[in-house]
Amino acid sequence: MLDPQVQYISNDKGEVTGVILPVQLWQSILGELETQHLLKSDAMRQRLLEAKQRSEGIAFKAALTQLGLE
Repeated sequence: MLDPQVQYISNDKGEVTGVILPVQLWQSILGELETQHLLKSDAMRQRLLEAKQRSEGIAFKAALTQLGLE
């Protein structure tokens, strides 16, 4: 599927040499690349899966207060 917000840059021969895309899409791509990189390590994969399964936590505002940042 082609994204209408993505613009392709081509040279005088019509060969695609670059691309312009929305920042949100670029950030999403970077996030996916980082996740793929982290998943290459068995230890990191295990840590990520454990973190994903955690259900306990505290609100962001409470964390700021506990850290003395608010």
